[in-house]
Formats: sequence, C-alpha cells, structure tokens
Amino acid sequence: MKRSTYTTMGASLFASALLMTACGNGGGEAGSGESGAAGEMTEIGITQIVSHPSLDASREGFKKALAENGYTEGENVTYDEQNAQGDQATATSIAGKFATDQKDLVLAIATPTAQAAAQAIQDIPILITAVTDPVEAGLVESLEAPGGNITGTSDLNPVKEQLGLLKELVPDAKSVGIVYSSGEVNSQVQVDLAKKVAAEMGLEIKEATVSNSSEVQQAAQSLDVDAFYVPTDNNVVSALKSLIGVAESKKIPVVASDAASVEGGAVATEGINYEDLGYQTGMMAIEVLEGADPATMPIQTASELEVVVNPAAAERMGVEIPASLLESADRVIE
Repeated sequence: MKRSTYTTMGASLFASALLMTACGNGGGEAGSGESGAAGEMTEIGITQIVSHPSLDASREGFKKALAENGYTEGENVTYDEQNAQGDQATATSIAGKFATDQKDLVLAIATPTAQAAAQAIQDIPILITAVTDPVEAGLVESLEAPGGNITGTSDLNPVKEQLGLLKELVPDAKSVGIVYSSGEVNSQVQVDLAKKVAAEMGLEIKEATVSNSSEVQQAAQSLDVDAFYVPTDNNVVSALKSLIGVAESKKIPVVASDAASVEGGAVATEGINYEDLGYQTGMMAIEVLEGADPATMPIQTASELEVVVNPAAAERMGVEIPASLLESADRVIE
C-alpha cells in the first residue's frame, strides 16, 4: 500500500492541479486505435534531454500506454526518438526538425526539451512529462487550462515527505546538501521548496550548482553536510554515481526523488514511479490523437507515491534504515 499521495505536497502553486490527479487511464476505452483502423500511420516525435533511468522509464511508459490501446509500432504508429545528450542547442535542433516534419504529435521529456519544443512548434500537439512546473517554465498559461498546444504531466516532487524521510534516516541531521543545475528551472523550483520545508524542520540547506554532469562530483565534495538530497535534476541524476561515491566516502546518506535513483545507489525515496507517469501521459496523448484539445486538458500529476529503500546502499553510507521504514516500504532493493 502506498504511503501517501500528492495531495500532501504543500506547494501552493500546484494546489488546484492536485485536485485533478485522476490518472486519466479510464480503462482501455480511450485508445481505440482508430487511426490504424483507417489505414493511417501516426507519426510521433519523442525528444528527451538526456538518458537516465527516470526519463527512460517515462518514455517506455508512454509507448506502453499506446501499445496497450491499439497503437502498434510499425503498423499504425511510428516513433522518431531523439536524445539531446544534455545539450540545449541540440534539443532546439530536434524540435525544429519535428516542426518541419509535421509530426502528428510530439512527446517532450523533461523541462529543457519541453521549452525547446514549445518555442519551435505551435501547430502540432505537444505532450510533456517529467516537467516540474509547467507554468514557471513558460509552457502553459495555467495548470487547469493550458491554453495552447501543450498539455501533459508534472513530476513535482513531494519535497516535504522526502526531507521527512531523510530525518527518519538521520534524526540528528542539521544540514542537507543539494547539488543542482543552475540553468534548470525545474531544479530551482525544487530547491526553493526544499529551503521552505527545511526551515520548518530545523534543517539548513547548503547548495552547490553545476552547469553540466561532469561538475557533479566536485560540487558534492565541496559541501560539508549531514546528508544529500537529490532533486529531479537531469544533469545530477545522469551523474548520480559520482555523487553516490562522494556520499559513501563521507559516510552520509543520499535521499533521492525517484525510485530509479534508489536502484542506482541512493538510500531511499518517497516518490514517483516514472513509468507510471509516462503511461499516464500516453493515455492523455491518445485522447489528443483522437480529437481532444490540449488547450483545455489540465496538467495531471501522479496519483500515488512509492517508498523505496536500499539497505545495501545505506550500509555503504554508514546509516541504518529503521525497521519501521523497512516494514512500511513498497519496495526493498535487494
């Protein structure tokens, strides 16, 4: 049983959106695959800022939703999958190519690629996922009524719950280090939320910024803290191993924002299942392909969180996971 839902996130700008977190899965009825029945090929462009497990899971969840609802790859749908490899100029180029090719729909995974797609594409539906704050990123007019050609899902983290989890692991913690990308709007939103929540918990947030993944290790080493918190920052998550290595050498725990990072060596999370989030986005895409207007489709958020813990990682970092947390976890990484 999941320990909490997104209704407890506490970020005021998302309050109204959280009332609309129904997954939109509505059974298999949404996707009849009518385009295939008519003998047409649906062309979908997928643009992703970088490869890491969470973003990859979002992509696969999206494709799974379409496959389970009548859109069979190679028969009535094709995917043009592009990866910017962390480079914003490349993301811009990919978006421009999709616009020129006149895809039937574009999936933009993560904030930087979503921003690039929004700037280049005005007359093709864009579905976004793994975007923390679509309003702050300038992608939609509001969460309830996006107002243009863009809709999709947000992955805003339950920062309060995640820092609470950190306090369970290290009750005496006074300071928390966050390494994040200075150029990512989604990361700044999460850091601002973390500062607010941390103050209420008696924690001090210490920051180090990076411009690319190669700087993550040095940034982590520069912080003298009792624990690390990793937001859904694309550069940091793609270089997670280097931050994990620093944490292990310092003997302090890492609490992450997603399950894939716990599988990759963080101690714990209470966060989103990104494959489920991608699936949710895919169900929205089916509605759009079959006639729904993105302008009037509210941005959705995840309906459930999962608690995932990694005892072996905890041991390497010199911390012990409380028995109560182990017992209540949805998943324990063996």
